[in-house]
Amino acid sequence: MEQPDPMDKENFLYPRSRYYGQFKPETLVFNANLQQFAQKVGYITSLETSGKISAIEAYNQIKALWKQLKRSKKELGISDEQPQSDSEPPPDAL
Repeated sequence: MEQPDPMDKENFLYPRSRYYGQFKPETLVFNANLQQFAQKVGYITSLETSGKISAIEAYNQIKALWKQLKRSKKELGISDEQPQSDSEPPPDAL
């Protein structure tokens, strides 16, 4: 019998989507962190919905994950400003 590839299991449990934004190493890393956050929130909400953990425990875990995501954003130096597209006039031009 053929042994299953461990990467198949990893890709099944933790799928990654392509990144379509502006390519910078820090945005690519943050995108991976954001996808991991979303995946973990999905697991936590499923555990809470099925009664395996309490709503308070789910909230605390998601809150901790959110703080971790915010910290990674700050450490990567990603700003809150949205990049402007070529078709939009700058806000002060209106």
